[in-house]
Amino acid sequence: MSVHQLAHATLSISGEHAVPGFWTKYFAVAPDVAIAKGDSVVDPTGKGRVLTRRTGVWSVRSKESVRSDLLEPHLRYLVSHLNLPRDDFQRLPADKNAKVRFFCYWYNASGDRVSDVPTDIRVMMEALGGTVEIDEYR
Repeated sequence: MSVHQLAHATLSISGEHAVPGFWTKYFAVAPDVAIAKGDSVVDPTGKGRVLTRRTGVWSVRSKESVRSDLLEPHLRYLVSHLNLPRDDFQRLPADKNAKVRFFCYWYNASGDRVSDVPTDIRVMMEALGGTVEIDEYR
């Protein structure tokens, strides 16, 4: 593995009605990101405008917990850490009008690395109404 990890993953739940406190309690896991709709945002222009978040986001990432340049260990960590799949989880995001996704960072400067998302994890996410997205950098 390189000093700069070439892969990591995040499970995120987002949407207009995604309430971070609900997901923290549901998973009994401290999130890496918990932003509620209406939370204030620093004005990036420096003009002092009052800005607020339009959606909520709750997410947990693997980057600090898994040392691997492959995606599979990162995804397996998140599945285990969040105890997925759960019988009731399939309906919850839909009930709360939220999106669920594994967002994967994949560094591929050489162009010859092939991302390794296991079929069982893709199938599980589809069954849960979620997606697996890979953000590839070259």
